[in-house]
Amino acid sequence: QVQLVESGGGLVQAGDSLRLSCVASGRTFSVMGWFRQAPGKEREFVAAILSSSRYTYYADSVKGRFTISRDNAKNTVYLQMNSLKPEDTAVYHCAAKNDIRVPTLNYDYWGQGTQVTVSS
Repeated sequence: QVQLVESGGGLVQAGDSLRLSCVASGRTFSVMGWFRQAPGKEREFVAAILSSSRYTYYADSVKGRFTISRDNAKNTVYLQMNSLKPEDTAVYHCAAKNDIRVPTLNYDYWGQGTQVTVSS
């Protein structure tokens, strides 16, 4: 059974950094990504990475501030978030799939999420 478990969220001030982690149990996936959902808003794509780590994808809103990486030996994906802003406040979900065609969509497996709150 596949499980994705996120950790690393918390309450920080604007300008601070956080690193989220997500461990995938059961298997290695070709694509792993991060999404977020703020209160009253739809879930949105944040970042994705292919298994080779050669290809990464970012939402424009986080480009230059967030970095996605993965350790295939540990089945873990990370999201390093720097220069955090209040508008980054959301529940962050890890996701995984094997279809590499559209890294921003159509994920098969999801974690429960970890709360990130950025105060001004």
